[in-house]
Amino acid sequence: MNFNTYPDADMMAIDVANVLAEDLREALHQKDRVVMAVPGGTTPGPVFDALSAADLDWARVDVLLSDERWVPEDHERSNSALVKARLLTNRAIAARYLPLYAPAEVPEDVLPELEAGIVNALPLDVALLGMGADMHTASLFPNSAGLEDALAEDAPVLLPVRRDDLPDTRITLSARVLNGAMRKHILIKGADKREALSAAQNLPATDAPIRAVCAGADVHWTE
Repeated sequence: MNFNTYPDADMMAIDVANVLAEDLREALHQKDRVVMAVPGGTTPGPVFDALSAADLDWARVDVLLSDERWVPEDHERSNSALVKARLLTNRAIAARYLPLYAPAEVPEDVLPELEAGIVNALPLDVALLGMGADMHTASLFPNSAGLEDALAEDAPVLLPVRRDDLPDTRITLSARVLNGAMRKHILIKGADKREALSAAQNLPATDAPIRAVCAGADVHWTE
């Protein structure tokens, strides 16, 4: 991992947005279309704000979430709503969004359709990942049902994830897909997450799922 430290969150957001934009530009020189995976949550919001104004050929960029809660897009816990409001705006409004949710009671009912909309865009060109203090990334949570399947070398593109303390079923890109990104960036804030990321390097991926995707990643951190 390449570790980058910033004096404050504003500087980190601007720098990471510039790095992501340059990664996308480089990929666009090589391919007709490129694809970027991004996380939900509050930390990447300022990065999205800056990145949305980047001057690049957004009409050739596909954007998808690394994971999503199984709730409609107008639900308060939807990550899609956040991405559309803060990233897919300004110049980036021209990008194509690849959803991880479709109207159905459970993800298993529509997984083939969702995967069909994603698989032809893979491998990921750029992946921006977050990490929780429990060392989860995307919806790869320690001790969650389906984690071992999501960590497998032959894992499918998408998997449902459930854990008793999670209010919603999740759907996530597998570790195989996330780790296969040409460029990977991990965005974290706070001393607790820096310590967690360090501890994860000495744990198996079943206990610290971030371990499955951090090799070769650029880490961006601030207090």
